[in-house]
Amino acid sequence: MGWSKERLEEVARTRLGGAKLIVVANREPYIHHYKNGEVEWIRPAGGLTTALDPVMRACGGVWVAHGSGDADVQAADASGRVGVPPDDPSYVLRRVWLGKDDEEGYYYGFANSMLWPLCHQVFARPVFDPNHWDKYKKVNETFARAVLEEAADGPALVFVQDYHFALVPRLLKAARPDLVVAQFWHIPWPSAEKFLVCPWAKELLDGMLGNDLIGFHTQGDCNNFLECVDRAVECRIDRERFAVQRGGHDTAVKPFPISVDPALADEYLGDDWAARAAAVRKRHRLGDRALLVGVDRVDYTKGIPERLRGVDRLLHKHPELKGQFHFVQIGAPSRTHIPAYRDLTEEVNGLAEQINWTHGDDGWQPVVFLNEHHGPEDIFALYRTAAGCVVSSLHDGMNLVAKEFVTARGDDRGVLVLSKFTGAARELRDAVLINPFDVEETADGLYTALTMPAPEQERRMRRMRAQVDDHNIFRWAGTLLSEVGKRVPDPLPAPGAEDEEPEPGRSEQAMAERIATANYLTAMHLASAGL
Repeated sequence: MGWSKERLEEVARTRLGGAKLIVVANREPYIHHYKNGEVEWIRPAGGLTTALDPVMRACGGVWVAHGSGDADVQAADASGRVGVPPDDPSYVLRRVWLGKDDEEGYYYGFANSMLWPLCHQVFARPVFDPNHWDKYKKVNETFARAVLEEAADGPALVFVQDYHFALVPRLLKAARPDLVVAQFWHIPWPSAEKFLVCPWAKELLDGMLGNDLIGFHTQGDCNNFLECVDRAVECRIDRERFAVQRGGHDTAVKPFPISVDPALADEYLGDDWAARAAAVRKRHRLGDRALLVGVDRVDYTKGIPERLRGVDRLLHKHPELKGQFHFVQIGAPSRTHIPAYRDLTEEVNGLAEQINWTHGDDGWQPVVFLNEHHGPEDIFALYRTAAGCVVSSLHDGMNLVAKEFVTARGDDRGVLVLSKFTGAARELRDAVLINPFDVEETADGLYTALTMPAPEQERRMRRMRAQVDDHNIFRWAGTLLSEVGKRVPDPLPAPGAEDEEPEPGRSEQAMAERIATANYLTAMHLASAGL
């Protein structure tokens, strides 16, 4: 039996047993902003929100996230809650408000100037700033408070997302040991030699060991995490069950390769995708030439300069291709507060201009760099019309662009050029696999995409589509919920509890006491462990 939204709903009903599902993520799945004085909403770019939104639509519950839109306050109620999707609500988005200093230190500082480069095998030096660490701790406590408010006094399964909230699981368990807490780490986990240079490595690991289950994309990431734990904290590693026993608590560590909802491709494409694709071609003077596309945030892990150098090398090796294709790079602006990201944008712009000057002419520019946000409808129209999609990440936990491209190709055509250093490369073996650091191999991969015979395209694409259809986002979520749901207790309401009226102010006071207790217990725990 294949995995579907309906099957996931059944698993959620069975495994959650009435417990509330609470997702914790930095990024919100829907953003409200002002446009021409009116409040509008958009879906932000990013694999995490794309993957988890269908899960929440199927299961319901609460998504706790940073409210980042300039109209987010206007759209939410006094507690920061709003029903989403805005046009057909099926779950609740609880927005957490952060000050600029907190966002600067926690998000741009600790999470993305320290943890992000530390966990990726790229050549960007992590920034170890004690002030960033203080903000990271403060924001993790803020989100823990919001989760406890949403859980109230009832049973809940809290599903923490990614590297922004390594401390939240321990804070939640200290306040509510009965909560079931799981975390999925969406980026790679590095070797112990690399991770343990972090001055706060032990605190981060201890925070994560508050989870009942930690999920990574690959078994290699799980192995690296267990090695870090074994070398850094006092615990017992159960190698047979892949679990950590610490302070009387077990944390399972397992791989759950994330995926996408294949049905979204039809939703985003609609019946007019060809007209939208034609409009994009006209807007950017693409004519009827073959298109190679890249779709990324402008991030130094994505290998955008490397793929542009591949385009340059391709045109030097095969000058007969001049005027025959365009390379269209959609590069959504990302983390522009961080100097490395601003420098990368300048580098990509400079490379595009250099390649166009070297190889192009008045009627043809080989590289079209679109440094702006595009909605999924336009992106999927490009996927559907492209000769190939290029994913040249230098290091990536999974990369869902690769899987999105496959789902968009209902015609069984198109070629996926995929970095060997992505989690997706372990599943999509029929892609043209490349080493993005090797400019010759990258150029050859692009040439293959432009010249592969249609029958071979179809054979490869059919196999990749079958893989993604079978290993979809509902399978990922259902398998994970099935694993952690074993720890969700059956609800046992106290007799007559439904008739009791809470004393005014009592719940707020109890919540404050729980957070204070959580902070105290966590501090004592870390101190006793020598952290």
